[in-house]
Amino acid sequence: MTNAEPPPPPASGPENHPDEAPLLKTFTRLSKQVYVQEPVSSPPPGAHETDPTTVIIYGWGDAAPKHLSKYVTGYTTLFPYVRLVLIFSPILKTLYQTLDSRSKTMIPVIEALYGPISSLGSSAVPSKAESKERILLQVMSNTGGMNLAATMYAFTRAQPTEPAQVFPYDLMVLDSTPGSTAFLPNIAPWSRAMAIGASRVLPFLPFIVIQAMAALFLATLHGVGQIMGATSAAVFSVAAVNDPSLSDITSKRLYLYSKEDDIIHWEDIERHAADAKSKGWDVSAETFEGTPHVGHMKAHPDKYWTAISAAWKDAVKKRDHQ
Repeated sequence: MTNAEPPPPPASGPENHPDEAPLLKTFTRLSKQVYVQEPVSSPPPGAHETDPTTVIIYGWGDAAPKHLSKYVTGYTTLFPYVRLVLIFSPILKTLYQTLDSRSKTMIPVIEALYGPISSLGSSAVPSKAESKERILLQVMSNTGGMNLAATMYAFTRAQPTEPAQVFPYDLMVLDSTPGSTAFLPNIAPWSRAMAIGASRVLPFLPFIVIQAMAALFLATLHGVGQIMGATSAAVFSVAAVNDPSLSDITSKRLYLYSKEDDIIHWEDIERHAADAKSKGWDVSAETFEGTPHVGHMKAHPDKYWTAISAAWKDAVKKRDHQ
């Protein structure tokens, strides 16, 4: 999984059919991958003053609108006056893009908050203490993490002076991510994850054939990256989340995972969480019993949303004391 950029394979996944979903009828399309929904009204005076103003949802690889609809419902139930930014993550596109091109794809996320990126100077982004924006990031699976890292990279690149301000947020929720970036031990789960999405557009092929095709594509991409000396999208994103020069170290962090996840190993998530804590992040975690990859909310909705609500309260307290 590299930043080498060979000719793109045929497009697949939710990017092709997002407007078919009832979910997106209330969203404004900013790009093929990025949609925004503004709150229908302002909160009553004195109410919801500590709620997030914006929730940014980085969907997992090839998640369709119908898959993300329950997350939209969950967040608007918790925070009825929130702005929602929804990012779809086609696996093939995310993998074959270079870091620069992937970051350009995420510019609409930044512009949904701060306006045209061409005018994004240091003075245009107030500090977290001064800002009225309170931001919650929901990041799902490694593909969602790659697009998050691209957003953070695009934000720092837009700053005209050094040191650049990092993309400000209050809480990062990491659902079933991040995993190991080693290629050989992960080619089977990575190709399976790709095949799950591709099988929706190739229903006439046996799943094992689709997975074999995905494995061949990943091996080719990995080989090209090795020859070119490129840093893979996975390696960059996993490191970026725990890099204080890109990721807001004053924020709260919540990991949501299970030991039954057959795509992302729980040991890798716990190692990443320990690394974050050692570097100064305020970290908490919630484990789920018997749930598959990105399946925790579906199986245990009460536990899932209670964990996020509690982490947000901690994030608000943390912000108040900064």
